[in-house]
Amino acid sequence: MWDVTEEMLDALEIGAGILGTGGGGNPYLGKLEVVQQLRAGKTIQIFSLDEIPDDAFVTTAGGMGSPTVSIERIGRGDECVQAMRALERHLGRRFTHVIAGEIGGANSMRPMIVAAYMGIPVIDGDGMGRAFPELQMDTFSIYGVAPTPGALADPHGHEVVFDKIANAVTLERYARAVTIQMGGAAGYAFPPMTAEEVRRTAIPGTVTLAIEIGRAVRAARAALANPVDAALVVTGGQRLFHGKIVDVERRLLGGFARGLLRIEGTGPDTGRSLRIDFQNENLIARTGTGEILAVVPDLICLVDEDSAEPITTEIVRYGLRVVVLGIPAPEMLKTPKALEVIGPTAFGYPDVPYNPLPGTYGRSH
Repeated sequence: MWDVTEEMLDALEIGAGILGTGGGGNPYLGKLEVVQQLRAGKTIQIFSLDEIPDDAFVTTAGGMGSPTVSIERIGRGDECVQAMRALERHLGRRFTHVIAGEIGGANSMRPMIVAAYMGIPVIDGDGMGRAFPELQMDTFSIYGVAPTPGALADPHGHEVVFDKIANAVTLERYARAVTIQMGGAAGYAFPPMTAEEVRRTAIPGTVTLAIEIGRAVRAARAALANPVDAALVVTGGQRLFHGKIVDVERRLLGGFARGLLRIEGTGPDTGRSLRIDFQNENLIARTGTGEILAVVPDLICLVDEDSAEPITTEIVRYGLRVVVLGIPAPEMLKTPKALEVIGPTAFGYPDVPYNPLPGTYGRSH
């Protein structure tokens, strides 16, 4: 068990941005809210999976919708808190702990907001080890946790409770439709979980890992060393490509930011090109000759070539000079059962095989 500090939040912002694989939303606004809570005297505690009691009652809390909307429309900041309170009223029971649905991007910060408002600890883990665009794409759902009851809330105080939906794919369709009607972004809380379910299905230690990534990057910057190298040491990743963004196609479709970006190689990749397809998150990276360098569920992350600052799909633009990182996915995402839900076929690439990147996710963690 440990207490969150502002320094940890600065590091988490960077690490979660990198693990967001281009999506998950920008952690910055959420960090500001958490910092405000800390400065108001609130304490936020982080528990490991081993430290949660057997009678714990847990849910995930975060934001649902397009990252593009999240930077164009500023919310109240406590939508996920309102969703969690609505779910508690529906269940007639208080939650004792909260866990991130995804460690990537803005949803790394939202459990911290819940913890500050509701006085409960955050569990050091999540359901993705990165970010994914759809609700069924987490290890809780993949490994058998029932998807409902659950709740959504918007910035205007509207709340919707989903009481009984058979599977997470159906919940995704219904919740996505409601989120679109809420303006394209909402706070969520689901599913309710026991301690046994969390221990069995969560990817452990990802809050700590994200903080370690951010600290390594910040330390490298301060020492005038290479922050990209520092991030790779912690994540277990590799450089896939080095270049300049020359084209971005991005559209909001069905509640997702969908599109592709093209990169012209520089330095060691001069004369080559790369195309990255994305659906909120980066899904597949292939060269101009058709060679596939990495594919979901492995992490494809864009960072600034000098600072290793993560570059998300809603802010990527022409002229940015980037390094494309490939980070091996957590082992829980590589099983046949998981690949049915988060492999290339699930995203519309039936002819693309999944050949795992070498290495171990968070190898120094």
